[in-house]
Parts: sequence; structure tokens; C-alpha cells
Amino acid sequence: MFTQGLEIDSGTLYESTGKRGESVLRAKSLTTGRESARVRLPDRFFGEGITLTDDRVWQLTWKSGTAILRDSDDLGEIRRVDYRGEGWGLCSFADRLVMSDGTDELTFRDPESFAERGSVSVRLGGEPVTELNELECVDGSVWANVWRTDRIVRIDPNTGRVTAVVDASGLLNAEQAERAGVLNGIAATDEPGRFLLTGKNWPKMFRVRFVPAE
Repeated sequence: MFTQGLEIDSGTLYESTGKRGESVLRAKSLTTGRESARVRLPDRFFGEGITLTDDRVWQLTWKSGTAILRDSDDLGEIRRVDYRGEGWGLCSFADRLVMSDGTDELTFRDPESFAERGSVSVRLGGEPVTELNELECVDGSVWANVWRTDRIVRIDPNTGRVTAVVDASGLLNAEQAERAGVLNGIAATDEPGRFLLTGKNWPKMFRVRFVPAE
């Protein structure tokens, strides 16, 4: 799957995939792998990041400027909302959504209306961190894949400061890596400190724990 967004909620894995004419959103059991729902996007949309808020799923599209609100059970569409710029990654805290657009900026949005509620620029050592992609909000921090790299950064959403950098290289062997695309897909599991990682057209997902370098 050309993974663009990954999210876990109450034992269900939600995955959004990209490519026009092939973009889908699906839900499946983490324990059995059984798919419980799947929807295909209209051909003009390129699916991107997703996040859950209450019993709803927000789904971004890449260059169409359209966010789709869906029911989390059957993934049926509830409504669409327009936004400016590109849509890349999306995650949620209790009171706000966090969205990336491929730049160094994270935009905060209202979880009900999707209206903008401010933004922050992401910095590492005073320098901007661009191409922030798939996001995961957990324990007050935003974790972000950095596109076309094996890096994941942890961001303080209040200041934009990068507080940790993860080297996620080496998950695939040489043969797998040659066939696969870039790292893209991070989801916090129900087990504290554990995440699922995957990438575009990766043959598998990995359950990982981030630890300090020795």
C-alpha cells in the first residue's frame, strides 16, 4: 500500500493510501488483520494524512485543498471542507488538530469545523525543518516523518522546537528497501511508548520503541 496516513484506535488500524485513481481509506483489526471497512476516493483526489477525533475521521487530500470528515465505523463521508495549500500529515489532541503541508510549518485546526487556529514553525538548532509529512500526536508532542529521509522528529507544538530525532533506518533489509518507497506512517499503539512504523509500498509494519542512542 502507498501509505500516507496511519492511526490506531481501540484495536483498529486505519490506513490512508495515495495515488490518484487508487487512493483508499481502510480500517482493519490489529489482532486478526480482518478488514472491517474500506472506501475509495474519487479519482481526482490523492489521499493523504488522517486522524481520529471522537467517532469521526478527518482525511486530507494532497493538492485538492479538500478535507473529508468520515464516520469511524463505516468510513462513510459526512462532509467536506476546503483549506488552503497542500495536505500532508494530520494528527489530533483533545482540543485541536495539527496539520503539515510539506513546509516547516504546522497548522492548528478546530476539530469540529477544521478552521485554522494558529500555526508554529518547526526548528532544530535554530534551522527550519521542512518536508514534515505524516504526523502522530501523543503525550503532548507531535512526532513527524521527514519526507525522503529515515528521520522522525519529536516536536513541542507550543514552541515548534524539535526535542528529539529518531534514526529509523535499517528496518528493511537491502532487498526490501530496493523495492519499497520512503518511510511514511507512524501510529502510537495502545501500549505506552510503542509505535507502528511503515512506509510507502513497504511489505510490512514494525512495532518499535524509541530509545536513546548509546
